[in-house]
Amino acid sequence: MRKSNHIAAIVLSLIMIKTSYGQDPVFSQFFSSPLNVNPALTARINEDWRLISNIRDQWNNPASAYATGTVSFDAKILQKNTPNIDEKNIVGIGGMLMYDYAMDGIVKSAYASLNLSYNILVAEDFYGNKHRLGLGFGGTYADRNVDFSRLNFQQQFTGTGFDTNLPTGESALSNMTPYFSASAGILYTFIAEKSNLEIGAAVYHLNKPKQTVLKDPLQFVPERDVVHANFETFINKYLVLNTNGIYQYQAGVNYFSVGGALGFYLDQDGQSILNIGLWYWSGNAVVPYIGVAYNDFQFGLSYDATISKLSQSASRPTTFELSIIFRGKNKPFGEIPDPWH
Repeated sequence: MRKSNHIAAIVLSLIMIKTSYGQDPVFSQFFSSPLNVNPALTARINEDWRLISNIRDQWNNPASAYATGTVSFDAKILQKNTPNIDEKNIVGIGGMLMYDYAMDGIVKSAYASLNLSYNILVAEDFYGNKHRLGLGFGGTYADRNVDFSRLNFQQQFTGTGFDTNLPTGESALSNMTPYFSASAGILYTFIAEKSNLEIGAAVYHLNKPKQTVLKDPLQFVPERDVVHANFETFINKYLVLNTNGIYQYQAGVNYFSVGGALGFYLDQDGQSILNIGLWYWSGNAVVPYIGVAYNDFQFGLSYDATISKLSQSASRPTTFELSIIFRGKNKPFGEIPDPWH
């Protein structure tokens, strides 16, 4: 690209870096966005179905640099509808719609994904402890567009300003064609009387789909590798502890997030829970979290307290994230009422 006398060209360069080699959208509340973490987590729920919405507004001061939102639904299928039956084999299906706006909407991305999972009971010991193994597979249709009309180029400079009706002089620029991406994951679960442990791994963009604004056939969406774990246990009849972590690697960049929360039961029936937690996002932010669960509804709010060099800017960036979860009924017998799933 030719050198531009306007700052928008610099912005465009940054967009192209993000477009060609950028990372997938991520959430600080990764534990509330399971279909974006591992397709094997599809329908890994204590009830029949789950509806989730996530909204993330990142670096909204001084400008809304990034905004991401999802709506997902997953459910168990081909199951027995009799209550209090501990299912040995579970088939799950789920779908997710996601949007991602970058550079205040100059780059807009839309995703639609479909997941299928199969979770089986591998073993159960004398004490009733269960070992489960799950596999998941997913496909995502993605489309990304750049609004070149909001950018100025050297060839459009008239001496007193920029005329966006003039040609850009950048013949290699074009909007990207949609692409299809494949993903797969595995999940191990250990279930005891008062504790659950989950360990999983997933790979996204297995087929390395092509995506570029420079008409370069060698540019593709880089593979995203994910490893995650979750442990929860009852401390007493009033408190439940949940700890989890995630590690992701994509396009030469890696990060991890680790933390936990305490859930306080607000009534004797265990229908109302207040969750207060804290996560550390490697070198980027400390993320306090507060959530409320009542019956089949859960609400969570977090704030990324920036600890990177961005925190030294005159106008400190702020990032908020919201999650809303609805669940079905008919809870299986014998499992912890997991406030995160």
